[in-house]
Parts: sequence; structure tokens; C-alpha cells
Amino acid sequence: MKRPPPREDGAGSGGGDGAKKGKGRWGGGGRRRNEQRLGSGGGGALSLAAFANAKSRNTGYNPALIKKQKEFYKNAKLISKYKRSKKQQNQSSNPPPFPIPKEGGDDANNASKLHSKKKKRIAPSLNEEYEKKRAEDEKAKKEREAIIQAKREERERSEARRRDLREKMFKKTRSGQPVMKYRIQHLLETALESSNK
Repeated sequence: MKRPPPREDGAGSGGGDGAKKGKGRWGGGGRRRNEQRLGSGGGGALSLAAFANAKSRNTGYNPALIKKQKEFYKNAKLISKYKRSKKQQNQSSNPPPFPIPKEGGDDANNASKLHSKKKKRIAPSLNEEYEKKRAEDEKAKKEREAIIQAKREERERSEARRRDLREKMFKKTRSGQPVMKYRIQHLLETALESSNK
């Protein structure tokens, strides 16, 4: 569909009057604003003050400075992590400091005895825990194996019973008739089992 050509009298389909034509989206005035901002007094060139202001206006965006700050914060974070881990290592590797007594004193013997007693207490307790845990694991393993073995034996017994019953049920006489003795016996056993329950 073609648009009708614009009318000369200003009542066109644009919705506005013909005087605003070509002045931009917001109704014109853009050139005047630019001249004020740039400080040109009517000529085409910028004044020295306007040029200096345009360059020195701080927008707060400086990619080099932002990059530098990011790097600084990253390094500070890494250093603090390193210091923290170093401190933890020192605390875990070094035992709490014991007072170092002077030579020949009775305190020197007591301090070394305390230290050795602690070591002796720790080692057997860990060893006991390990042995206890190992014994529990072995016991649990034996129980599992016993349960599995019992299930396997029960399955084998039931399969043997079924096989035996099947052989008896499929037995035939010389003339090809089924042997009724085993069938009647089976019916009797099932009836007795159901009456016992």
C-alpha cells in the first residue's frame, strides 16, 4: 500500500505542522545546544576554554585505572589467603610451645616426661581405634557373607526339590500314561501343609 503524498497546507498525515519539519526527534534545538556546550561563538572552531573543558571533564571512566585497581585488589586477596594458609600451617605443624626449663632442674625431666606421655597416649589410642574399626568391618563382612551363603543354600535346596518334583510329575508308564502315585502324593502333601498353616 502506498502512502499518499504530503500536502502543502500542513494537514498531512505526519501529525504535526510543516514548520517543525527536519528539526529532529525532539523538536529541534540540537545545534544550539551543541554550540552552547562547545562554546563556539558563531564560528565553526572551538574556543580554547571550551576545548580544555571538553578534555578535562571527568566522567569517572578510565579503563587503565580500573584495570590497575582490579589487579591491586586481586593481589591483596591472594596475599591475605597466603598469609592465612601460612598461619594455619604453622599452628598445625608446631605443637604448643612448652616452657624450656633450665638445665639440671627437676622441671626438665618432668617436661620431657609429659611430652613423651602425650605421644604414648595418642599413638595407642589411634591404634586401638584402628583395630576396633577393622574388627567391626571384618565382623560385618562375615555377617554379609553368611547371609549370602544361607540364601544361596536355600535357593539350591528349593531348586533341587523343584527338579525332583518335576521329574516325578513327568514320569510315565510303558503305555505313555502319567504315573498317578506321585501326583496323588503331591496333592496329599500340599493339603497337609495348608492344614498345618
